[in-house]
Amino acid sequence: LLKPGSDSKMAEPEPPLSCDCFVSLPPGSQGDHVIFGKNSDCPRDEVQEVLYYPATSHPSGTMLECTYIQIPQAEHTHAVVLSRPPWLWGAEMGANDKGVWTSRVNKDRPTAQTLLWDLGLERADSAWGAVSVITGLLEQHGQGGPCREDPAPFSYHNSFLLVDRNEAWVLETAGKLWVAQKVTEGVKNISNALTIGTDISAEHTELRSVAQAQGWWSGEGEFCFNEVFKSENPPARMELAKKRHSGGTQLLQQHDGSVMAEVMMSILRDKPSGICMDSGGFRTTGSMVSILPRDPSLPCIHFLTATPDPSRSVFKPFIFSESVTPVSRVISPQYGPDDPVRKQPRFQSLVDRRHDLYKAHEGALQTMETNPDAGNALTETLRMLEGQCLTDISALLSGETPAEEELGDLFFDCVDTELKFYQ
Repeated sequence: LLKPGSDSKMAEPEPPLSCDCFVSLPPGSQGDHVIFGKNSDCPRDEVQEVLYYPATSHPSGTMLECTYIQIPQAEHTHAVVLSRPPWLWGAEMGANDKGVWTSRVNKDRPTAQTLLWDLGLERADSAWGAVSVITGLLEQHGQGGPCREDPAPFSYHNSFLLVDRNEAWVLETAGKLWVAQKVTEGVKNISNALTIGTDISAEHTELRSVAQAQGWWSGEGEFCFNEVFKSENPPARMELAKKRHSGGTQLLQQHDGSVMAEVMMSILRDKPSGICMDSGGFRTTGSMVSILPRDPSLPCIHFLTATPDPSRSVFKPFIFSESVTPVSRVISPQYGPDDPVRKQPRFQSLVDRRHDLYKAHEGALQTMETNPDAGNALTETLRMLEGQCLTDISALLSGETPAEEELGDLFFDCVDTELKFYQ
């Protein structure tokens, strides 16, 4: 067992500065809504696709094929929408039809992204339920496996922010050990550094005994998780993560009491703080903002970019409905058994995973960089599209009741319109 951030024999090619997650609960939010947001920072050429999976019943005894292992499938899984790198099983962030939103940020060393991630969404109907699902799987299977589509070894431990209409949970892990903190009001953010100190709401039954056996804690005095499990020789990126976490906290606190979706989007677009990042071989490759009304009669709204750099992307709304229209133009090409991730040994070659929206957006970014006037005009047009979506969502949350098929087509229509603007 290594502490997060401890030295490893695995060579780390290019250290990322990822990721950042935010939540605002009343009275931190404007209105009686929980607002949630995340930037996913990954290798700069990594694509994120957006996938919708309907609720499904599975035959008893079915096995679930993850990227690196098989585990028993649940007999029933909730509907989920996920933003994910298409080369792995799992996701960076997502939501389910029960009003649960989850995201993860990386720590140092092995990741369970492919094991733990959307299982919490598929199997839980509350934030605490997702904590229970994830920690149960973590204790049974552990966490591990390369976290990038590249033969160079790179892996890490995970931290999660899990939210429902009423509360949020921060979950931080170290091997099979874990600790969780409940958040019921105000604003909270996490980055890729340990944040839970003495305010512990739940923990692995052997957390303290293992820490004591390893000589990390004397067993006397108050137990402070981020002190006991901190790295003795933290890499430079961990110190940078602390600065980014502090910058994110300041941005949230500036809007404490008035956070809404537009505010969360502006935070995710903030470059001076490093929240919207582009550094070396890593950048923000996908972003998501969610509105979870406390009123259960109102729908949850999830905005996803499906493209990199939120400062130059459009947040497009998705709402769960009985008739969700699949959006093939944000789904990456499928390579089946010929996928280099499925072949053994893995990661011996790369394939083009860009979906239609990603390729169109990539061309638009080039226009923005080579022709500033045209780029500014395009950015203004895209912001108008996003602004109209936000206006429509505000009307929906005020009591308007559009037809079910309109809700199901919402994300599809926004992607289609964005593509037309790029043409």
